[in-house]
Amino acid sequence: MAIRKKGSRRISVDGQDYLWRIRRKPTYTQAVMWSGMSIAVESDQPPHSVLIVTLQRPRPDTWMSENSEAVTPQDVASWIRAALSDGWNPSNSSQQYQFVPNAESAR
Repeated sequence: MAIRKKGSRRISVDGQDYLWRIRRKPTYTQAVMWSGMSIAVESDQPPHSVLIVTLQRPRPDTWMSENSEAVTPQDVASWIRAALSDGWNPSNSSQQYQFVPNAESAR
């Protein structure tokens, strides 16, 4: 399943173009901080597999007042590179790829 183009941002990583987006509103589990923020990434050229990056940091719009960090394009680029080295194939359209970055790939 492809991510929506409306509201997504473009990023180029090592010569390949990708689209990435964060949900506009948090899910219930994200709002009460049971789960972290997630980001969807896909290649700009079909066929494409969707990469779901699940972060250990809260969203800025949680119902609990918890400090969070902004997601920058530099962060997204490093997570894409880490997911590629972890085995994500952006041109394989069979299924989503779940990726949880560790501390080294977070910055």
